Amino acid sequence: MHATTHNTKSAKLAITPARRLDPEDAQLALSKVQALLRRHALIENLVHRQEVGDDRAPLVEGLLHRQHETEIQSVVNVLHPADIAFILESLPKDERQLIWGLVDEAFNADVLLEVADWVRESLIESMNRAELVAATVNMDADEIADLASDLPPDVIAEVQKGLTVEERAHLIAAMGYPEDSVGGIMDFEMVRVREDVSLEVVLRYLRRLPELPDHTDQIFVVDRGDKLLGVLSLSSLLVNEPEIKVSEVMSTDYLTLNPLDSDAEAAGAFERYDLVSSPVVDDQGRIIGRVTISEVVDVIREDSDEQELSRAGMQEEDIFAPLTMALKNRAPWLLLNLCTAATASFIASRFEGTVSAIVVLAFLMSIVAGIGGNSGNQTMTLIIRALAVGRITSKNIWQLIKREMLVTLLVGLIGSLVAALFAWAISGSVAIATVMMAAMVGNMLVGASVGVLVPMVRARLGKDPAMGSSVLLTFATDSLGFLIFLGLATLFLM
Repeated sequence: MHATTHNTKSAKLAITPARRLDPEDAQLALSKVQALLRRHALIENLVHRQEVGDDRAPLVEGLLHRQHETEIQSVVNVLHPADIAFILESLPKDERQLIWGLVDEAFNADVLLEVADWVRESLIESMNRAELVAATVNMDADEIADLASDLPPDVIAEVQKGLTVEERAHLIAAMGYPEDSVGGIMDFEMVRVREDVSLEVVLRYLRRLPELPDHTDQIFVVDRGDKLLGVLSLSSLLVNEPEIKVSEVMSTDYLTLNPLDSDAEAAGAFERYDLVSSPVVDDQGRIIGRVTISEVVDVIREDSDEQELSRAGMQEEDIFAPLTMALKNRAPWLLLNLCTAATASFIASRFEGTVSAIVVLAFLMSIVAGIGGNSGNQTMTLIIRALAVGRITSKNIWQLIKREMLVTLLVGLIGSLVAALFAWAISGSVAIATVMMAAMVGNMLVGASVGVLVPMVRARLGKDPAMGSSVLLTFATDSLGFLIFLGLATLFLM
């Protein structure tokens, strides 16, 4: 029986043991920090403007600077590392670096693990080699692996010297897995026992441990070769008689993950089966780590953020990034959007005679384009979500497409009746109302088709199905919406 104890994460909740964790505390602390920064900048300007002698000016400025630092430290260093990370992510780079320099060094490791990637890079840039080694030397192997891509190679080499042979092997293994795989998020802290011992022996063993690894809801039962035989839940351990053998109460019905599985698939499994932890086994059935709900929550949040940004054609960026970086991230898809909008306008201009003859069409065609876009967006959201959780397969794809077309058609018929009544009310023409109705149904079907096909084609090509999808959808529903509406008007009304 053996377990790897936790070194750093438990310190996070020991910072202020009597203090309630509350996201509103971080918001309040951020407001206080911003107020202190503004006040400090104002006082510095006043000191520089006053005619203070050369021998007194540095003294006055130094006293104010120390007072300012003390006030900020009193606000920041009583917070949970996640709240400190929130404050750092909410400040411009210069102010972020200033606050980072005032964070207690004991919290550096936890904060680096909590902050977003784009903030972590800037924080690590501001730290010297000794500070980086001090921050990472007490991390677990899986935590060091999480930061490895951002740390200088010489720091990784220095930290490895302080690891045991087993920890070093864990670090090398974790660094070898893809970032979006189960191996990239698993940790190596777990309790393992043999099947032939009694529950009393297990309990005595657990009492000798300094603490249980975080999110321990089950103990893994292995043979001498570390092959996983079953799991022993803590509830079973506590409610059964101490003399009972582990093999009598362990469960052989459990979920295992492979280190090369997608982390998104693992997140889906945790959601489906309400898991707290799951063992990770290699191809020979040997347990090599575990995934816990804390890592899964991070995966779900990151995937959700990436999906929202991807739909607008963006990548994650520092909200206070330099203009050149922001332009590089946003400009390509905006320029593409400009081209698509120009195409839609060009199509509309080809029907100048129709619009000039029937002016009311100019007011109605935006409704056709807008409703088509909204309908397509609903379909696209459902498809992207279904792709993300693996619910779309080659066997149900056509059934899904037919269903979406039918739903869109029915909704379109209902909505187009309302739109036709509105068109008739403002134009007094049944013909215009009929064209409006037909164009609206047609463009909603276009939107649904694009909403289904764009994500599926991108997924089939190995691309992010959400990347730029909104831009392409807007292009299709605007351009084809104008073409359908004005084309029908030209054919039947002119």
